[in-house]
Amino acid sequence: MITIVLFLPLLIYAVFIGLLIYGLTKVNTIDYIGLKPKTKFSIIIPFRNEAENLPILLDSLSKLNYPMELFEVILVDDESQERFQISNFRFQVSIIKNIRISNSPKKDAIVTAMQIVNTDWIITTDADCAVNKNWLLTLDNYIQLHDVSMLAGAVTYDCGNSFLHHFQQLDLASLQGATIGSFGINKGFMCNGANFAYTKSFFQELNGFNGNDRIASGDDVFLLQKAITQFPEKVHYLKSENNIVITKSLDDWKSLFYQRVRWASKTSSYQSTFGKGLGLLVLGGNLGLVLGISFWVFGVVPFQNIFLLFLLKFTVDVILIYKANHFLNKSKIRYLVWSSFLYPFFSTSVALYSLLGKYEWKGRKF
Repeated sequence: MITIVLFLPLLIYAVFIGLLIYGLTKVNTIDYIGLKPKTKFSIIIPFRNEAENLPILLDSLSKLNYPMELFEVILVDDESQERFQISNFRFQVSIIKNIRISNSPKKDAIVTAMQIVNTDWIITTDADCAVNKNWLLTLDNYIQLHDVSMLAGAVTYDCGNSFLHHFQQLDLASLQGATIGSFGINKGFMCNGANFAYTKSFFQELNGFNGNDRIASGDDVFLLQKAITQFPEKVHYLKSENNIVITKSLDDWKSLFYQRVRWASKTSSYQSTFGKGLGLLVLGGNLGLVLGISFWVFGVVPFQNIFLLFLLKFTVDVILIYKANHFLNKSKIRYLVWSSFLYPFFSTSVALYSLLGKYEWKGRKF
């Protein structure tokens, strides 16, 4: 009886992950960059104490295969302890101070930058990222060929050799796979603010972040869900290898835990019923395995039953991860079995803590 109770949520979980895998295959990869560029972009980069990372990002922007006069960079300083100095660049770059009006520093930074934006298209990314040389060109060509007002794009890690780094990459691959897959079945509910583009007029039409500015994170997800609720035909996912943004892995488990808590804390406030349901299924699937292993340790459930439960979840997860990882970086997957064993415990802890506890990020408590 206990095995059946544990098996049912995992079976439903497997069905939904199967739908996401199907959706992932339905989203076409588009790498066309043959049109003459004409879209003007403003790239908004909120930052706090990123003096080590910003030069890397700015250097990647300086190597863009895109006319320098067609984009500007706006750095929004959110009370950094040290002042960041701008070097000479061929493109326009400016630093402004964040004006805090809500509980979300990043949303405030974007709204602050909006006041000086002179282009219609806006892109947000993070200070610890680097971009592909054809990043803007791919966006421009897609915009010219499609009637679109908002574009979500992929993010992957600059992965080292440690178990921690590969654990993060597998986790992010599953999240990116779920993101792309949800768009493939017309249930888009998630994106990443490190590679997110929309028009200023569309942002204003959506009334910006109004309605979720009390939540510290979610400048990307809540805006996306609001857009899909009101204008689903205007929101696309741009699946392109030229459009993938690379971000840094975290170097300690505490930072990773708090980052994932920050991400998970907004799930209960989703507008997307599909997103909320999937979040509950993921929690149920991982919690079921944790409880199953506990029952086996205490001799309540035989090992073979728990092994079958693990095998069911492992199979669908691996298919999603492999397909997503092949698109993201084509690198060899390492520590897959060990990560799959640890992940239910890690994910369950993150989910429960996000409901009961507070977290730290960028030297602040939320």
